[in-house]
Amino acid sequence: MKIDAITSPNWSTASFGRDADTSPMELAALGEHLHHCRGSRGSLFALRCLAERMNGFVVSRFVTTLAVATVVIGVCAAVL
Repeated sequence: MKIDAITSPNWSTASFGRDADTSPMELAALGEHLHHCRGSRGSLFALRCLAERMNGFVVSRFVTTLAVATVVIGVCAAVL
């Protein structure tokens, strides 16, 4: 039994002596990918971006963030 495989665009960086150019199939695949990426930007996209930025900020300054959080908790506990 012979099974026909679905051919998908092959991304190759080799031009084999010719001018490097994209094929229509590659451009169609890229267009589909970009359409999918634009469609994935839902209502919570801005919130996810903010969470990623805050995570990057906190992770890169973990010790300082921990010290500031300790001071804030200490001040709040002293006031109450």
